Amino acid sequence: MSYLQKIRNPDHNLSLSALLAAFDLTLPQDADDNLGLYEGDELIGCGFLKGNMIQGLAIDGQRQGEGLSAALVTGLINLAARRGIYYLRVITKPSMAPLLAGLGLKVVADAAPYAVFLEFGGPDAAAGMEKLRILAADKPEGAACLVMNCNPFTKGHRWLMEQASRENPWVWVLAVEEDRSAFPFKDRLRLMEEGAADLKNVRVIPGGEYVISSLTFPAYFTRDADLAAAQGAMDAAIFAALIAPALRIRRRYVGTEPFSPSTGLYNRALRERLPPQGIELIELPRIKAGDREISASAVREGIQNGDWDLVRRLVPDTTWVYLRRKFGAE
Repeated sequence: MSYLQKIRNPDHNLSLSALLAAFDLTLPQDADDNLGLYEGDELIGCGFLKGNMIQGLAIDGQRQGEGLSAALVTGLINLAARRGIYYLRVITKPSMAPLLAGLGLKVVADAAPYAVFLEFGGPDAAAGMEKLRILAADKPEGAACLVMNCNPFTKGHRWLMEQASRENPWVWVLAVEEDRSAFPFKDRLRLMEEGAADLKNVRVIPGGEYVISSLTFPAYFTRDADLAAAQGAMDAAIFAALIAPALRIRRRYVGTEPFSPSTGLYNRALRERLPPQGIELIELPRIKAGDREISASAVREGIQNGDWDLVRRLVPDTTWVYLRRKFGAE
């Protein structure tokens, strides 16, 4: 007889580690709560709650098809309700998606073979796009989009904006909102807005939780070797399903990253997955300042090394003024 129980000491639970590893998962970090599905003393299923996300969902491969997923997911839904959470999201392996769909969860985006994004309750992801639909209501059809972190904003970012501005009637720049960068989001957003202020058909807006965040692809989810391709696949799936229709986007621009294999895999996933959804991907080569590739990482390196001549060559005036105030550079 199976039963649900909180998993004790998950950080040091060998049975839990083995169960997660069988699904190419690692232990979700900083989870708010968890449930284990047991038969006797044997752990045969697990799931974690972090905010309104169900994470680390797994059922022993030998026990699937026995209705155990229903018991586990129902238990997690009830656990969330006791915490006052009535809208839930889950990113799971494609093999789990039919089971969850049968329990009433709705598929939002499919990034097979890596993952599927589902939700339960509301207001749902589609309703969350209403603010974007309102923003786009009076804008020209066939908009372009750039998704940027700008850590910090460089001449390379500005050049990408200029290219998109010349080639499209309207351009949305989505600022990656999650604060996991050297420069805080509020500063990155302001530098992007100031850097694009003279481009009249370019609008910079916060990207929200569905643009390249730990929500759209939590780091525990897959092997490091697959992570960039998996993140690109999920980003493309969510972008095509939610963001592009709301903002009436037909093109997405990205810059190449010759020194980062992971970015190359990410861009490749976008290149393979966006055009079949009616979204053209434009990949532009990185520009140089003299003999130096322009990148935010090069700017951060220059700041760390005190090479302010290099930094000045790589950033526009608006960013330079900000950096002088922040670091006292002369």
